[in-house]
Amino acid sequence: MLVAKGIKKSYGKISILKGVDLEISTGNIITIVGPSGAGKSTFLHIIGTLDRPDQGTVLINGTSIYDLPAQKLSAFRNEHIGFIFQFHHLLPEFTAIENVCIPAFIAKKSKKQASHKATELLELLGLSQRANHKPNELSGGEQQRVAVARALINNPSIIMADEPSGNLDSHNAESLHHLFVDLRKKLNQTFIIVTHNEDLADMADRKILMKDGQIVSSHQ
Repeated sequence: MLVAKGIKKSYGKISILKGVDLEISTGNIITIVGPSGAGKSTFLHIIGTLDRPDQGTVLINGTSIYDLPAQKLSAFRNEHIGFIFQFHHLLPEFTAIENVCIPAFIAKKSKKQASHKATELLELLGLSQRANHKPNELSGGEQQRVAVARALINNPSIIMADEPSGNLDSHNAESLHHLFVDLRKKLNQTFIIVTHNEDLADMADRKILMKDGQIVSSHQ
């Protein structure tokens, strides 16, 4: 469902990605590990449409994403890709359920549709009692679960996560890791996760090691 071929990216004279190839099937959890500066986040941002490659192609569900004009690419991103980052990026003035609904509103879904789906997701993630709390009233683990619900609201084809447990304590990090496995089982959700957390990396269906802008190994 995702194919990346020959991905190259440089910033000035610094070569970050040196021709990366990757194919991912639906319903898999893929982790990408490697030392800082290996190009992990840059690669994730490129296959997630947040940055453009200098060379190479990315296909998601058969669509060559960088052949799309900017407006259609933005709409494709909102419909097909969910994002989870190290910092939850919740809007502080909105409640948990309002934060979850935002991508659905961008996709022009009705308030009724968005609220119904957000309520389902918050219940699935064990947050139904926290739906009307604002981010500063939630724990770090709860905030990150709200961010997961937000990533899932439009039923995306794939979830891209960049160090999703990097800002959590060990207990909440482990809980988040098991949540990803549960979501894969319940929703057949596909995850690509950049992480330095070896426990999370080892829970994946496939662990990819990047070094110096290239994939050097892939283990199932």
